[in-house]
Amino acid sequence: MNIVACDYEHHAGAILEILNDAIVTSTALFDYKPRAPATMVEWFRAKKAHQYPVLGAVSDRGDFLGFASYGTFRAWPAYKYTIEHSVYVHRDHRREGVARALMIGLIAAAEQQNYHVMVGGIDAANAASIALHEQLGFERAGVIHQAGFKFGRWLDLVFYERRLRTPALPVDG
Repeated sequence: MNIVACDYEHHAGAILEILNDAIVTSTALFDYKPRAPATMVEWFRAKKAHQYPVLGAVSDRGDFLGFASYGTFRAWPAYKYTIEHSVYVHRDHRREGVARALMIGLIAAAEQQNYHVMVGGIDAANAASIALHEQLGFERAGVIHQAGFKFGRWLDLVFYERRLRTPALPVDG
């Protein structure tokens, strides 16, 4: 498996397929309707504009296995050292170490970009994602009970955080 930098031209379709599968079959995304292909143009544009990485996992045969990225945690300036990440794996390749490899790459990218805290919002019933985050040094930061409603039930949203070694010299402003 190789971790690669994703771009619109080569990876948008595969990423959209994984996102839409997660939307219609899981509570990994608190969204109801599959996204249209045109939404990927803006998604990639926003990632590029903010220099947020989009990492993909590709098998030795060239199969796209999953992706991970991060973005703004909250819009106010004092949150500039905090990001919220996401990681999604194709349904046929879960439990193969794909998410772990993507997260390791994402953590390294965050440190290279001098972020200090990575936050992940996870459906509290997603034991596999919670276990992965804990294995990677994330700690439970809190829960918002009944934050979402999907598939006829309330969903609790648990936040996990990992503090990074960076930046060496944080500044205000």
